[in-house]
Amino acid sequence: MEVNNVIQRSIYILVCVAMLSASFMAPVSAASAATMKVNIIEYDPFPAQIGEYVGVSVKIENIGYGRADAVSLKIEPEYPFSLDSQNNAVEFIGILSPEDAAVHEYRLYVDENAKVGTGTVDIYYQIYTGGSWYKSSFGLNVGSSTFDSKGTIELIDITCDPVVFMPGDIGTVSFTLTNTATESSVTIDDVDYDTNARVQSAALNGVEGIDVTSDNYVGSGVVGAGDSITLSYNVELADDVKDGTYYLDLSMVGNSHTYNNNWRIPVKVDSASIKVIPSKPMELINGEGTLEFDVANMHPNTLSSVSVKLSADGVDFSPEEYFVGSMDSDELFTIEVDAKTDIQESSVPVTITVDYRNGINEHSTEVAVRELELTTEEEGNSGNLATAGIGLAILLGIPAVIFIKRRKQNN
Repeated sequence: MEVNNVIQRSIYILVCVAMLSASFMAPVSAASAATMKVNIIEYDPFPAQIGEYVGVSVKIENIGYGRADAVSLKIEPEYPFSLDSQNNAVEFIGILSPEDAAVHEYRLYVDENAKVGTGTVDIYYQIYTGGSWYKSSFGLNVGSSTFDSKGTIELIDITCDPVVFMPGDIGTVSFTLTNTATESSVTIDDVDYDTNARVQSAALNGVEGIDVTSDNYVGSGVVGAGDSITLSYNVELADDVKDGTYYLDLSMVGNSHTYNNNWRIPVKVDSASIKVIPSKPMELINGEGTLEFDVANMHPNTLSSVSVKLSADGVDFSPEEYFVGSMDSDELFTIEVDAKTDIQESSVPVTITVDYRNGINEHSTEVAVRELELTTEEEGNSGNLATAGIGLAILLGIPAVIFIKRRKQNN
């Protein structure tokens, strides 16, 4: 009897423990499917001014596949930054579904004795109440952003590599920033000013389908009159980006707020590539023949390492891969490929594949599937035709000879 009671109590305890475990694990499992990404998307003014307040915008985004029901943000700035009020350190965001994001602005004070340089701000996030805090650290520039220089920056020489992107490509966008001043100084209202220019920062922002993977440019150097600097940013295109011209936003901080600039940087996308078109009927007679194709570059810029491959069951091609090399836009190149087969079909499908490079990006495209006709002719046909031709000539020749002889006799 006592043994039965012990067994019943043990089972009851196990059931209770299992129920409690399930109740505690459910929210954790749901929250664990939520993955957060935290970033400081901007701070104003830039750089943060000594002895003044700076607004810091923090973005938190759910990049996971589960919903987070109780997201919170917390900021812990290090010297020379301090929070305007400790009551504002923690901000409850609430629910963040997958691909949702929230932005919260903190207000920090820069100590009046701070040195020009970089200060650190720690951002924490929590995805459910009572859960762990996850930390990310960010550097904010501290210094003076106002200069009396009168140099003006102009954007010139925008280049992309490759010139025209294809979906899924990676590459670079480069441009040159030039100080348009022609003299080293200028006099305004009897006051002399230098004509130096400064590019304190330059940020290139992507658009949907095009991501900028490089960090923002931050500099403290001086661009003298007539001098220039060239900046390059790495970009990555989505596989499903549509053809067209996209404009990336370039924001530059210059000598002062008056000299700040915003430009639109064009990036072109075109999925057109290589076309391979038969220039004569695709036919093999008695199992062999030569196939001829026109290879055309339909892309707006040069493609390199272009090669063409033919493949079909039971058919041997020579060469196996025809290397064309670089092809300019709209360039046409004719190739010939020998083919042999011993199969007894009337036709066979031939797959045409093209490999090429657009910039540093390697592409392989199946451009077409064409039917190869297989024709059989009896080898004796040509001999019979020749014999028939000779016989016909003889038959026609005998009356002619007789006619000529008769004319001579009459004469």
